[in-house]
Amino acid sequence: MKRPVIAIPIGDPAGVGPEIVVKALCNEKVKQDADCIVVGDRKICENAIRITGEELKIHVIHQVEEAVFQDGVMNLMDLNNVDMTQFSFGAVSGMCGKAAYAYIAKCIQLANEGKVDAVATTPINKESLKAGEIPFIGHTEIFGSLTGTEDPLTMFETNGLRVFFLTRHVSLRQMLDMIKKERIKDYVKRCLEALEKLGVKEGTMAIAGLNPHCGEHGLFGFEEVNEITPAIEELQKEGYQVVGPIGADSVFHQAAQGRYNSVLSLYHDQGHIATKTLDFDRTIAITNGMPILRTSVDHGTAFDIAGTNKVSEISMVEAILLAAKYAPNFTK
Repeated sequence: MKRPVIAIPIGDPAGVGPEIVVKALCNEKVKQDADCIVVGDRKICENAIRITGEELKIHVIHQVEEAVFQDGVMNLMDLNNVDMTQFSFGAVSGMCGKAAYAYIAKCIQLANEGKVDAVATTPINKESLKAGEIPFIGHTEIFGSLTGTEDPLTMFETNGLRVFFLTRHVSLRQMLDMIKKERIKDYVKRCLEALEKLGVKEGTMAIAGLNPHCGEHGLFGFEEVNEITPAIEELQKEGYQVVGPIGADSVFHQAAQGRYNSVLSLYHDQGHIATKTLDFDRTIAITNGMPILRTSVDHGTAFDIAGTNKVSEISMVEAILLAAKYAPNFTK
């Protein structure tokens, strides 16, 4: 059976991205389930192979059709954009920010053209992007812009628990102003469409409560009374499989046990804490609502250990495997 082709940008060259890519390519499950195309800088990848001690031979390609999917081979599109005389591990660098962006952009181009089935991304550094005058704060914004997607949906998955986020990188004060009935309805509809596109067509989505005990009918806040519950009731009348609000202290556990196919977290840390406590290394981000599929590790560049071979590749392995799992449904 043909394996999905997954494009992998190496991330910020000064971080742990190149190391986790090299290690992941040597993982037996990855080799069984996916054919990988790496986009990066040959010098950086050679350095990562030396640091990790893995037995990988670099095969430079200019197009996907030139790839040789064999054990021990890294198929690399070499953008040759890192000056090693200016390079150092663990440092914010405009050069590395520009390079990381170029790797991502190339992978998105390959996916947009249908040359690869999905993209599995590695860590980038927001300060390096800024230093490199890249006009995006992170992956989601880059993918949104280069795929023509106005508001991509972030979903975390770990051990079968799927969590969407109504709000992301805003303050708690700003988040409260965004808890509106119409926003919730729009997000639930889009989330359920995204799940269906991934092949998840059965089950019910749960909406997490915002306030303690879901507000106790206004005793601890009125967001549930005025916005969240009315949104859920209207969605149910329209035929959508959604329930809630359910207390955030129990809904994630219930979903992890299989009662719900997903949870809509109302703010960033609410869902992050739940998934990362369940399994930090295997919490993988999936960006939905785009014409292409993207998964990602959910850890940073780890500048403090970059170049030391101390980083675990588990999250990278899981990101590739999850991309390979969902790609056949996504590309039907």
